[in-house]
Amino acid sequence: MKISLKTEYACRVLAQLGKVYDRQELSHIEALAEAEEIPANYLVQILNDLRNAGLIISRRGKQGGYLLAKAPGEITLLHIIRAVDGDVLEMSAKPAGQSGKKVAAVWQDVAEMLESKTHSVSLEAMIPDETREMYYI
Repeated sequence: MKISLKTEYACRVLAQLGKVYDRQELSHIEALAEAEEIPANYLVQILNDLRNAGLIISRRGKQGGYLLAKAPGEITLLHIIRAVDGDVLEMSAKPAGQSGKKVAAVWQDVAEMLESKTHSVSLEAMIPDETREMYYI
């Protein structure tokens, strides 16, 4: 299984928004793009998907920007994946042939384990620690 770049970028931008969640600060797209080294024009698409999924709020205007719609602990990795990529392990194969049913059952188990694990990981786990370097004179 390959994690899409879109999902990775979504996790990174949400982690940035999670850093300032307690302060309810709006983050500008340029600052988010720069902090996470994501092309701004691609980030717009990702932010739209996250907004449509109800994970972020956007405000327009000069003083506008983006912020999380709920606490980082309430947003799971599963929410993020589904917001930008949909159902990642959707079964498209038909359980045909002699081994089809067994193969489909194994993939169904894998899909359920993946869903369970990604539902247990919150955005909070992806937020970087605020480490400040100390400078001495």
